[in-house]
Amino acid sequence: MATYHTGATDPGTDTSLGIPRRYAWIVFALTFGLLISDYMSRQVLNAVFPLLKQEWQLSDSQLGLLSGIVALMVGLLTFPLSLLADRIGRIKSLTFMAVMWSLATLGCAVAENYQQMFIARFLVGVGEAAYGSVGIAVVVAVFPREMRATLAGSFMAGGMFGSVLGMALGGVMAQHLGWRWAFAGMAFFGLALALLYPLIVREARIAPKNRASASDKAALKALRPLRTLYSSRSVISAYVGSGLQLFVGGTVIVWIPSYLNRYYAMSTDRAGAVAAIIVLCSGVGIVLCGMLCDRMGRDRPDRKISLAIAYCLGSCVLLSVAFAMPAGLPQLVLICLGMMIAAGTNGPSSAMVANLTHYAVHGTAFATLTLSNNLLGLATGPLITGKVSDLIGLQAAFQLVPLISIAAAAVFFYAKRHYHPDMARLACGNSPQAPVEPVLEART
Repeated sequence: MATYHTGATDPGTDTSLGIPRRYAWIVFALTFGLLISDYMSRQVLNAVFPLLKQEWQLSDSQLGLLSGIVALMVGLLTFPLSLLADRIGRIKSLTFMAVMWSLATLGCAVAENYQQMFIARFLVGVGEAAYGSVGIAVVVAVFPREMRATLAGSFMAGGMFGSVLGMALGGVMAQHLGWRWAFAGMAFFGLALALLYPLIVREARIAPKNRASASDKAALKALRPLRTLYSSRSVISAYVGSGLQLFVGGTVIVWIPSYLNRYYAMSTDRAGAVAAIIVLCSGVGIVLCGMLCDRMGRDRPDRKISLAIAYCLGSCVLLSVAFAMPAGLPQLVLICLGMMIAAGTNGPSSAMVANLTHYAVHGTAFATLTLSNNLLGLATGPLITGKVSDLIGLQAAFQLVPLISIAAAAVFFYAKRHYHPDMARLACGNSPQAPVEPVLEART
């Protein structure tokens, strides 16, 4: 998810002044590494679904809840914890988060029953809740302003790579060492990075100095920028459309290892490896679809919304056809293609949120987007699909999941109708002297 600003409202503050470029890249690498640990700890569960189901005799609804509770906690807590991190210090907060989710993942490794596993996964979600939004704030603070969109997009794409590693390595470790060691391996990796992080990344070296004048502060206060988080129909539609589309992508990522195990008779390690390839396709799709969004939306910003609609409908067609086909290589290829396009709405929806909210509250705006993504998609999708699977089977449930993309496309279409008037209204509110001219569109 990228961070954006507009030329007319950009205060001109370069928070990277005085920070050596080598140190900035070290900060990026360590923060990126913790993001990978975040998603490895979250997604390793998916690779061991078949083993847990067999050992504890769990239903698909129970398995879906173990996955969905993490996304639910992220959705509920990302906003307040992001605000808290800004108050008490981002580095201290990130370190605490990483230690907490790593210890909670270790708790998953020693869980003796479903109830204990649920509590551990609940704590994983609490620990991971605000890492994405706070981590982006750290990354963009240490690099020049003109690099922020690219770096923020690259940073968030790390979630996909962490998911790939979590499922692939988790599947291999579970197959050869047992599912408990799959969780333990992710936990030890996260703890090692969490202990190293505050020793190298220090708040005093990355905290931007406040260069705003008294008049700038008074003007900013008068604008009440927090209102832009919900003041337009377009920005609300961006939140909802993004969340609905992630219902599809998030559900496939969670349940595809189980699907491969049941309908392809794959072992846990092989299912994890194939699922990792599918998730990797999603990561590549974020980058490629974002680049296309950048190019086509350069002169016509509203084209990004048209692309979001196309991504939704395209993924619906590809995934619907794929899950109606018999098991085999053609089906897997179509699933990969569908997931590449399904993830493509990340760039357009992020750009819409950035362009429709005041630059001073972009961090909070992306926390709001994260809230919607988790409540409407990442938490709800796996849980509902698990319940439907218990009734009609996972194959039939997967045939219904892509239809949610039609609803997402309808919401984005509604946003497109109101986008230009909402942008004009924001421009008049932001500056009495000049309209807002978007200078950076969606980048991933």
